[in-house]
Amino acid sequence: MTHRKPDLAYERALWAGGYRAIAGVDEAGRGALAGPVAVAAVILPVECDAACLPGVRDSKQMSAAQRACWAERIEAVAVGWAVGYASAAEIDRWGIVPAIHQALRRALAALWPQPDFLLLDYLRLPDEPWPQAALVRGDQRALSIAAASVLAKTHRDALMAGLETRYPGYGFGQHKGYGTRGHRQALRRLGPSAVHRRSFRLLG
Repeated sequence: MTHRKPDLAYERALWAGGYRAIAGVDEAGRGALAGPVAVAAVILPVECDAACLPGVRDSKQMSAAQRACWAERIEAVAVGWAVGYASAAEIDRWGIVPAIHQALRRALAALWPQPDFLLLDYLRLPDEPWPQAALVRGDQRALSIAAASVLAKTHRDALMAGLETRYPGYGFGQHKGYGTRGHRQALRRLGPSAVHRRSFRLLG
């Protein structure tokens, strides 16, 4: 299967229209059974070109080693970046989509400079002041969204690996909270932990 390589066509069109702080936005952990959902926002410099981040693409198409390498480069190149989270308890309380919205608001509150436009992967952030565009498969189309997908994934993965010592036996460092066979076996053996999403179907 051929994957589309993200480029800067959307960002360039917006830069030409006078926007200067375009934040690409993407999330990680939507379908996990445990841990928070993470949302990253990345503002690339206006002078960024095709050679700026040549190895960055949808994080799901990259190996863990590739993501780690390019995450460092993204953080060095970006004008600004931030990652926000919503906890498993918040996901249970509000539902996954409102929790993603809250994580995004937290990322944007921490982002400097503040964006003047949002490029989002499919998602829309209602009732907020920023102009925004939601792109289907945005992480395969816009480089700033792909960069955000890498940071959301790497930061969440690091957080989940850290939970391994607090909640031993579940294998969070390996599956990062997703519903693998080993994770479900651990759930049957140990029951849910404090960071499991009780509103999700944990077994089955």
